[in-house]
Amino acid sequence: MSATRDPEATKARIFAAATAEFAGFGIAGARIDRIAKAAKANKQLIYAYFGDKQQLFEQVLERAVQEVAAAVSIDIEDLDAWLDGHLDYLRDHPEFLRLTLWEALEIGPESETAAEYRVARYAAKSGKIADAQRRGLIRADLPPEQVLILLLSLVTYPNAVPQVLRFAVGPDWSPDRQRSVIKDAARRMLAPK
Repeated sequence: MSATRDPEATKARIFAAATAEFAGFGIAGARIDRIAKAAKANKQLIYAYFGDKQQLFEQVLERAVQEVAAAVSIDIEDLDAWLDGHLDYLRDHPEFLRLTLWEALEIGPESETAAEYRVARYAAKSGKIADAQRRGLIRADLPPEQVLILLLSLVTYPNAVPQVLRFAVGPDWSPDRQRSVIKDAARRMLAPK
């Protein structure tokens, strides 16, 4: 069946190509021509299905946000499992951080993609942290929202700027060693007082 006769397959190819293009080049650097070529679709279909380049980026990012939310737990009771889930996701989906970094660089805080959904997701994560604090599983002298930011920083920073990790610890530092250090630091930082 040709691509034009299977709109869902065409949309899926366009979405995959757009995800790779935006992760690699951002909004300004992405080219609809390259997306169309990689997706084996014509440009008119891209515009018809997704709108302009900005709208396509927003849809790609929104799906990426929903996929990470579906894949990683908000339950922090088992801190090691929570960290492993986030680290595994970022390892397996490096495009996610790239897309969010491009969003920060090119869109700005007044137009974040899926902002209401993301606010609700982070509130739910903070709520789980607050619950763990009440139960004595995590130190309670830090605001839960800040605990979340600290944990996300530990998890995302080495993945977002891997060159800094290489500069700081050298080229022979292994991902397994980094994971161990992150988990140990999180345990120490959040140990109940």
